[in-house]
Amino acid sequence: MKKILIIEDNPEMRENTAEILELAKYSVITASNGKEGVKLAMSEKPDLIICDIMMPELDGYGVLHMLLKDPSAANIPFIFCTAKAEKSDYRKGMGMGADDYLTKPFDDMELLTAVETRLKKNEMLKMEFERTSEGLNTFLDRVNVDKLAELSNERESRIYKKKEIIYHEGGHPKFIYFISKGKIKTYKSNEDGKEYITGLYKEGDFVGYTSLLEDHPFSDSAMALEDASIATIPKDDFFKLLYSNRDIATKFIKILADNVIEKEERLVKLAYNSVRKRVAEALIMLKKRYEKEGDETFSMAISRDDLASIVGTSTETVIRTLSDFKEEKLIEINASRITLLDLNKLQIMRN
Repeated sequence: MKKILIIEDNPEMRENTAEILELAKYSVITASNGKEGVKLAMSEKPDLIICDIMMPELDGYGVLHMLLKDPSAANIPFIFCTAKAEKSDYRKGMGMGADDYLTKPFDDMELLTAVETRLKKNEMLKMEFERTSEGLNTFLDRVNVDKLAELSNERESRIYKKKEIIYHEGGHPKFIYFISKGKIKTYKSNEDGKEYITGLYKEGDFVGYTSLLEDHPFSDSAMALEDASIATIPKDDFFKLLYSNRDIATKFIKILADNVIEKEERLVKLAYNSVRKRVAEALIMLKKRYEKEGDETFSMAISRDDLASIVGTSTETVIRTLSDFKEEKLIEINASRITLLDLNKLQIMRN
């Protein structure tokens, strides 16, 4: 049973709204002011919140502001409810991140329709979509509103050959890149041309979004590790997607941010771990990033230069370490292809 929190200072309105929702088989909790509403939202974690705007102690705008600051409550669908129907109030509420707006007096069907619509959209946004071009289309189609319809239909794709540059460090971003097929790397180069790989990406990943969000030149370069099909989403369409709907922004940013914690942990390990630990960590990271479901063993072709760029050491050192791993029967080497034979020992080694 879905739980709905009603924050309303008018006792009659609060009781009538609760009665309608209870008759529709919702579990209802109520608060008579904004401060009480925030406390209940934090402790009860309702599936949806209906909140009046004009209230004592803390108004509806303040309630929404407080909830958006808490990651555990920021994604709860939020419907403003007020007797004021001026456009300025509507725009302020929606601009802050409200999901819908009910104007008093409203009838039973208006209330129930708004609630059911928001709950359905929120459930859909919790779904995991297949991270392919079809999965992206499905996601965009499900969350689209009229203003975003063109985003799903006007993306362009291009085939990048192995080792072809997708974008250069220092270039100004105009697109966000979605990998429909293939593998790519992002990397930084020093004055001597030495590379450090900053990220590894596969089918279903987005690339180039950080610089776009910061409105800053690319901090690294991107190159295809193998032939890859890349879809480009124009900058204006990307920001329209983020700003038009809070639910869409939350889901999209979650997808985009999948690798942030991984990068932070990797930098710490790069600073403090031995070369053997870092090579073991790199092999496990490659497995996590590129392993296909159902594979009994993980095997991947990767150049020793690229592996050295991930580990943060010389190519020669990586080659010697891989030879040691081979002798210890941790891996098998066939030309550029590395097969992991003893994942447990590699995991123990990196810890």
